[in-house]
Amino acid sequence: MKWRSGRRSSNVEDRRGQSPRGKGIRLGGGATIAVIVIGLFLGVDPMQMLNMLGNIESSPTTTSSQPAPKNDEQAQFVSVVLADTEDVWNKLFKAGGERYSEPGLVLFTGRVSSACGMQSSATGPFYCPGDRKVYIDLSFYRQLAQMGGAGDFARAYVIGHEVGHHVQNLLGTSTAVHKKRQSLSKKQGNALSVLQELQADCYAGVWAHHAEKDRNLLEEGDVEEGLAAAAAIGDDALQKGTGRSVRPESFTHGSSAQRVKWLKRGLRSGQADQCNTFAEASL
Repeated sequence: MKWRSGRRSSNVEDRRGQSPRGKGIRLGGGATIAVIVIGLFLGVDPMQMLNMLGNIESSPTTTSSQPAPKNDEQAQFVSVVLADTEDVWNKLFKAGGERYSEPGLVLFTGRVSSACGMQSSATGPFYCPGDRKVYIDLSFYRQLAQMGGAGDFARAYVIGHEVGHHVQNLLGTSTAVHKKRQSLSKKQGNALSVLQELQADCYAGVWAHHAEKDRNLLEEGDVEEGLAAAAAIGDDALQKGTGRSVRPESFTHGSSAQRVKWLKRGLRSGQADQCNTFAEASL
C-alpha cells in the first residue's frame, strides 16, 4: 500500500503502556487463545468468557513498565488508514444527504477500559458502540500474520472492518440487530451475528474500492493480502486450525468463503447498498 504520504487522522488516542483501572487476571498469549478456541467450540462468545475471567478479582492488572514508542511505523500506518476511511465515508454519507460522524481509535496494550467494559487484547480488535471507538492492540497483527494474514492491506482490512461496525452503528443496523437477537434462539442469534459481521467485511471492501479509485492507494498483491486475511479468520478456518470438526451453528463471524465473498463484493462495487447481507439470508 502506498500509505506513507497519506494524511494522519486526528482521532487516534494512544494508551499503549498505560495500566487500565480495575482488577483482573492477566492472561498470557497461549491462555487467551485457548479461551477463544473453547468459546468457539461451546458456542459462547469468547469476549464474554474473557470478560468473566477479567472480572475475577486478583492482583491489580499491570502492563509493561516501558511504554510503547509513540511514533512507530505501525501506529502511523493505522493513523493513515483511519484517515482514509474518514475521507471515504465522509464522501459517501454526504452523497446520501447524511453527515458522517468520525469514530475514534484507541491503541492499547494488554487490557483497556471502554464504554463496553474492561476488555483484553485477546478478544482482538473491536468496536464499541457506546463510545463510538475502535480499539486495537497492535500485537494482533503478529497473530494475524502467523495465521496467514500478512501484509499492509491485511492490516488495513482489519481497521476497515471495525470502521464498518461504526457505519452500522450510525445507520441503526447495530441497534436493530441487538433488538432482534432478544427474540431469537442461540443458533439464530449466531446466524444474525454472522450477517452483521459479513456486512462489516463488505463495508471494508467499499472503503478499499474508493481508496484505490480516488487516491490509488493499493499496490499489486494488496487485494490478495486482504482476501487471505479474511479467509484466515473465518470461523471454520479457526476451528479447523485446532484439529476439531467444524460447527457452523457456532459461527459468529462467518466462514472463510463467506468473508472472502463479501469483502470482494465491497471491493468490486464500491457501493454500501450492495452490502445488504440481511436481505440475502433467512434465519
